[in-house]
Amino acid sequence: MSHVMPQPCGNVPAAPPQAVAPPPAPVARYSAPVTPGRPPELLRPAGGITLTRRSPVHAPALNAAVRANLDHLRPWLEWATEAPTPALTAELTEAGSAAWDAGTDFIYLVGLDAEPGRVIGSFGLHGRIGPGALELGYWVSAEHGRRGIATAAARTVTEAALALPGIERVEIHCDQANDASAAVPRRLGFRLDRVVAAPVRAPGETGRKLIWVTER
Repeated sequence: MSHVMPQPCGNVPAAPPQAVAPPPAPVARYSAPVTPGRPPELLRPAGGITLTRRSPVHAPALNAAVRANLDHLRPWLEWATEAPTPALTAELTEAGSAAWDAGTDFIYLVGLDAEPGRVIGSFGLHGRIGPGALELGYWVSAEHGRRGIATAAARTVTEAALALPGIERVEIHCDQANDASAAVPRRLGFRLDRVVAAPVRAPGETGRKLIWVTER
């Protein structure tokens, strides 16, 4: 997201937003598969939203969505410091597609059934926290905050993750000040496992990271 483009926790502005911090570099860097399985490429949570595997064909719509939401994302996501070029977004979507095929990261784009072709957010499962686990990261556009989209999508993606062979745990990480992001795992019944010190990489961060966990 992971700038693996919008990927996609947990980090969102304290108000309407809902975003979760993705890694700053292309997911293709992760070389070891975390699971021999692959999640469904299309997920349909309740509420008229669709989660589709991110692919290079989505790059223009994704670039437009990120550029429109920079102010919304900048407080919590280090890759949102400046507008990505179309070429960068295309490069990152290519990397993300390769990571999906390799079984290291699985990134979805959020769309509305009523507005085909438009991207309003991103959710990613990232194999960067060790064996048997995936980290769930996400962001939703400012315009679509406070509608339950992040919660519905996170529930569906979590279920898909825990159905994968070898995956026993899903985690959401978000800054302590990011109330909107933290509300998602809380609503879904994740437990707050620990609070750890973390480097401050975005303007809104405090350096205190919440680690939320749910298990199979």
